[in-house]
Amino acid sequence: MKNPSDAVVAVMVVVVGMALAGLWAWGQKPGAGTRLGQGGSAVTGSAGPAGAQSAARELLHCTAPVATLALAENPQGYTMHGHYQLPASPVPLVKLLAQQSGCFRVVDRAAGLRSTVQEQELKEAGILRQQGSTVQKGRGYEAQYTLTPSLTFSEMDAGRGLAGVIGMIPVLRDLVGLVGLAEQVKLKEAQVALLLSDNETTEQVAASTGSVRVTDLGVGGLLLGKLGTATGAGWSNSSEGKVVAAAFLDAHNQLVLQVRQLQAKALPPAVATKGPGT
Repeated sequence: MKNPSDAVVAVMVVVVGMALAGLWAWGQKPGAGTRLGQGGSAVTGSAGPAGAQSAARELLHCTAPVATLALAENPQGYTMHGHYQLPASPVPLVKLLAQQSGCFRVVDRAAGLRSTVQEQELKEAGILRQQGSTVQKGRGYEAQYTLTPSLTFSEMDAGRGLAGVIGMIPVLRDLVGLVGLAEQVKLKEAQVALLLSDNETTEQVAASTGSVRVTDLGVGGLLLGKLGTATGAGWSNSSEGKVVAAAFLDAHNQLVLQVRQLQAKALPPAVATKGPGT
């Protein structure tokens, strides 16, 4: 080669070409049928009487719940746009995180509560049986804390400058399809917040933020980043949703560090479960 710069360009051609070709092949690999628990977002698994099951390994936990908790929609709404294909609210996602962590016992103030009220009205109207019914007044648990999530996108379409860099290098620019592939590279970032308030005193007792950045190569839907598996409560339908789910996981972990320092409130009786060996 005539000069060292030619060698540098040659190396870049080989490295970039091999990387993009390999990623294209990976993204185009045909599926092998339906696989339960594969794909999805960073928020995974379930929560309930059996404890947190298949939760994200990164999720922090409390040794015991400190209070009952209700999730509230942000009164200011969420900074989201329809083309991101995101669910209307992140509350179900955060509910799962809160229950899986074991820091709170979650009470429903949304669709579940409306169903309870409806059942009570049906009973009072004489439609439901009067004896042996579990739908009775005065049995609901109060929410001792309220958690309000906030969602902000800092950037979801960055990184396209890579195509411009390649376009300035004659050898790379002339490679068929290389610039087009580079144009698909994006940096996706999300930042969220969780605000925890004491319902008795109205004091905001804790707040946290969470953030995440991943590289979306845009090749066959491939998203690079530690985003986990499973359903993610509806946040796995787009790469943007996966980024937001990971940010809420980060925010919840930051919140757990504060919640661990709170003195536990008097909790209502635990939910009934099967005894040992049943």
